[in-house]
Amino acid sequence: MENITFAAPCIFGLEGICANEFRFLGFENVRAENGRVLFSGNFETMVKANIYSRYAERILILLSEFEVRSFEDLFQGVKAIPWENYIGKSDAFPVKGKSISSQLKSVPDCQKIIKKAIVERLKEKYLLSWFEETEAVHQIQFLIMNDKVSIMLDTSGEGLHKRGYRAKSNDAPIKETLAAAMAELAGVRQNHNVVDPMCGSGTILIESALKALRIPPGINRRFAFEKWQQADTEKINNLREQAKNSINRDCAFSAIGYDIDEISLKIAKENAEKAGVSDRITFTKRDIMDFTPDFERETVITNPPYGERLLDINSAERLYKVMGQRFNMFNNLSCTIISPDDDFEKLFGRKADKRRKLYNGMLKCQVYMYKVKKK
Repeated sequence: MENITFAAPCIFGLEGICANEFRFLGFENVRAENGRVLFSGNFETMVKANIYSRYAERILILLSEFEVRSFEDLFQGVKAIPWENYIGKSDAFPVKGKSISSQLKSVPDCQKIIKKAIVERLKEKYLLSWFEETEAVHQIQFLIMNDKVSIMLDTSGEGLHKRGYRAKSNDAPIKETLAAAMAELAGVRQNHNVVDPMCGSGTILIESALKALRIPPGINRRFAFEKWQQADTEKINNLREQAKNSINRDCAFSAIGYDIDEISLKIAKENAEKAGVSDRITFTKRDIMDFTPDFERETVITNPPYGERLLDINSAERLYKVMGQRFNMFNNLSCTIISPDDDFEKLFGRKADKRRKLYNGMLKCQVYMYKVKKK
């Protein structure tokens, strides 16, 4: 598996952060596109991307891209791909995908054509008339956009946001990849004190701790590629061991999470324990109305409940005003807050030093970043 092109889908708005992460990991030909980042490498690159990436949703092998205006175009383009290099005689190869603004609108029909093309290719290569599909799963994904199709092979299995520590969550939890991005935007480092005054199930604080301690987010989970016949188990184990050796627990990072819901706090504690960072995070019941800084200098990162998420709009707007009243009283805070409300700054009572547009699920949001006030 050499000279492979990979595609890493990510939350819209995080392409730059995701691309920088891959460059830091030493990947080649890294380039950001809308909703994804492309890069190239080999089997080792694929393993490292899955283990280390904090912001990508999954790692896909980009097998081919071509124009399609008919089912015959789709069939011939898919059949030309060397599927035998990836799929064994007994391997499963389900197909899923989507079509956007294209002449081939029917996703079920596209699935059937792609499946048929792969089968025909493998029939010729393996001299078989029927495939059991009882062994390792090779999930095929396709995206047809503006009459251009991308044919991809999923190496991750479950989405990379599933780190393995969040078996439980409260209502409308923030996605782990988005929480990690907020920690990055907030500039969390090894000596930071992070506070989430509305912590819910603790995801933002856990992701902040993983980042500060350099704990690779995929270190304790498994991936689809590990069951493939091409998998080099020894190399995978060696790369996992390197990842473990990269962890740095000799740092001053600490965090505190507050919430008014005791069940959420209990879940947050359990999640932190599973993530291996419970010694760095304290969870306590406290209302946002009672907020005061816990450290001489601290980084506040939070995902307040809003509109379609838990609170009605009027309640959310009152909450933003309370946040502004409490946070703006103090000069030793930097704040990173995500909200879908275009009037957030007005309600908060202070213009953000920086803003970034992105999506929280299907909801268009902005991350508002406030630096420590100059005295």
